[in-house]
Amino acid sequence: MSAYAALAEFYDTLTRDVPYGAFADYYERLFAEHSLEVGLLLDLCCGTGSLACEMSGRGYELIAADGSADMLMCARDKAYSRGLEKPPLFINQSAQELDLYGTVDAAYSSLDSLSYVPFGDLPEVFRRLRLFVRPGGLVVFDLRTPEFLRGMDGSVSVDETEDIYCVWRGRYEAGALHYDMDIFAASGGGWNRYAEEHVEYPHEPERVKELLESAGFEDVRIRTDGPMGGPDRVYFTAIRGN
Repeated sequence: MSAYAALAEFYDTLTRDVPYGAFADYYERLFAEHSLEVGLLLDLCCGTGSLACEMSGRGYELIAADGSADMLMCARDKAYSRGLEKPPLFINQSAQELDLYGTVDAAYSSLDSLSYVPFGDLPEVFRRLRLFVRPGGLVVFDLRTPEFLRGMDGSVSVDETEDIYCVWRGRYEAGALHYDMDIFAASGGGWNRYAEEHVEYPHEPERVKELLESAGFEDVRIRTDGPMGGPDRVYFTAIRGN
């Protein structure tokens, strides 16, 4: 079972409650808070591109990267169906493999995407972000808290619409939360079944802060003031040093 293959087609339906506008508002508030002039943005782990399209519609130029080609195909179709004046540039790269031709003014990664990166790979992610975010530029991302992920052991979640029935089962083992996912989608009078596995890693916020500082970021802050933030989700902001 691989992540974000079959799920790509159904992702937007299953995440229909995500407040993308609130995420965009939050990032813009952070730009203002740090007195940043932002023109070119990186959306790291952009998924199906909903937030990238939202930011593009607000006048930003976007580079949107994701490791899943299936998710990017959905993102590209979404961008062009909306008739955006400057649609995002979508690139098939994981966070660990990020390789841009120049620098961006700011970068964000939303919805605990970096929780999917093993802790041992985070230094490489932050090294690459430092390479491709301009000096003085902002990096912002959110992570699920370790307490939340451990607490999901043994959990079962169900989401359904008229055409989709999805079951998530959580099991915490070998230092990570594994989601076993079964999707049943209506098709031609019957149902097709798809299966995937997702893995999220419990990154301790203070250790993540230390990694960012070691990578050359300054003014690193751990915060809970973002959308859906709180005891289950924390945000990080960091400024790329000179």
